[in-house]
Amino acid sequence: MSNAVKIYDTTLRDGTQGEGISFSVTDKLLIAERLDAFGVDYIEGGFPGSNPRDISFFAEAKKLKLKHAKLAAFGSTRRAGVKPAEDLQLRTLLDSEMPVLTIVGKTWTLHVTEILKTTLEENLAMIEDSARHLVAQGREVIYDAEHFFDGYKSDPDYALKTLAAALRGGASNLSLCDTNGGTLVDEFKDIVARAVKEFGGSKVGVHCHNDSGLGVALTLAGVTAGATLVQGTANGYGERVGNANITTVLPNLFLKMGRTAHCAANLAQLRDLSLFFDELANLRPDPKAPFVGQSAFAHKGGLHANAAQKVARSYEHIDPSLVGNRTRVLVSDMAGRSSLALKAKELGLELDEKRPEMKGLIEELKEREFRGYEYEAADASFRLLVARHLGQQQTFFTVENYRVIIERHGAELWSEATVKLNVNGETVHTVAEDAGPIGALDQALRLALEKTYPQLRDMKLRDFKVRILDGNSGAGSRTRVLIESGDGDRIWGTVGVSDNIIDASWEALRESVEFKLSQG
Repeated sequence: MSNAVKIYDTTLRDGTQGEGISFSVTDKLLIAERLDAFGVDYIEGGFPGSNPRDISFFAEAKKLKLKHAKLAAFGSTRRAGVKPAEDLQLRTLLDSEMPVLTIVGKTWTLHVTEILKTTLEENLAMIEDSARHLVAQGREVIYDAEHFFDGYKSDPDYALKTLAAALRGGASNLSLCDTNGGTLVDEFKDIVARAVKEFGGSKVGVHCHNDSGLGVALTLAGVTAGATLVQGTANGYGERVGNANITTVLPNLFLKMGRTAHCAANLAQLRDLSLFFDELANLRPDPKAPFVGQSAFAHKGGLHANAAQKVARSYEHIDPSLVGNRTRVLVSDMAGRSSLALKAKELGLELDEKRPEMKGLIEELKEREFRGYEYEAADASFRLLVARHLGQQQTFFTVENYRVIIERHGAELWSEATVKLNVNGETVHTVAEDAGPIGALDQALRLALEKTYPQLRDMKLRDFKVRILDGNSGAGSRTRVLIESGDGDRIWGTVGVSDNIIDASWEALRESVEFKLSQG
């Protein structure tokens, strides 16, 4: 038996049916090229003719010069009582000029009689006729057996007859769809095995949804049962709670199950591919995503971090580099000398865990975290803390005072910030206005420093998060602010904590600037 599987990406069709997911025509073309470069076998582009965006995409997609992947257009079987040559949906599929046409048909008797309002015999003819007509035009046809598992559980003989009809029509693959996402792993595996026994594994694929949280598990079970084509979406995008996440499926297939595919050679690009999709979808990457998430190989406990550093597999199920990720050490009040030394090394600092300064560093770190500081997303603040304890901190400016005024004039709200700094022995006093107090502080700080440190012009605030640490204190609750900054080359995080949200923000903002200056 061959270990090879085919990878069918449906992000551009099924993935875009997810809430909050929308790609422009340009986005879709970029995605198609990126998926081809990664090495997937099929890229499903959407419904040709269903909306202006997909019409435009397929018109432009004809011009793409893909190296490996085949582009697929998606549609349904012919309508009841209509000849294939006269069916508008099939004609539209052919007009797309895509080499692969994927057609969806009904396999559940409930849908045939109650939704399509036709006979079981006519539905079988619709499937077979449609596939035969498209294959006769020189196209590869993949048959998506909609609601196959619900249909099989209701009437297994009829569900299998629909697959046989597609195969008689010339379909190259019968993709079994768990459309409602409600099938459990054991029954899913048994049903796939039955289809494989009837038609051969080379003809069977699986298409899973994640409604029961099992999309990936079902997909892997389907392959174990003999299916050789896998459908999924990037980062699990899709209708309701999403589809089988291809970025989780692939490393499990290749690294755990010994399967192979054309894209297996490019698995080290997986994290970058995942981030690429989130960037185009304008979504925040999931830090806890298996394999590709920022936290996938992050160690917080001192014992774990130390052991993972000595023998990676002691606390890591794979080498992170295989999927383009890396080991990270998180600093917290659970940290010991080994964790801090490892974290410092990760940030480019040589920190001997036996140095006498380590005791004071650990004590201050734990005291700060007790007060609400959190360094897991604030590496820059941690680096400044280490530098201060090692006597390596550079002083670029000192703060004499700052002030923020917020005023409302009718419908208009504005803020004024005043900052007084000492820069190289000279007092610099600046004032700036903005809609919000943090923006005003940021501008005033820049005005005071950019003349002396022009490199700050490249720096921008990217994200700003506020968390109330003790809600029982009402308006006087302690607040933690995390700021993410970047300069085009790097991204870094800083943290501030105070009973006053403006002061917490100022601390994080000031440390962000200090870190940028410390990097040259």
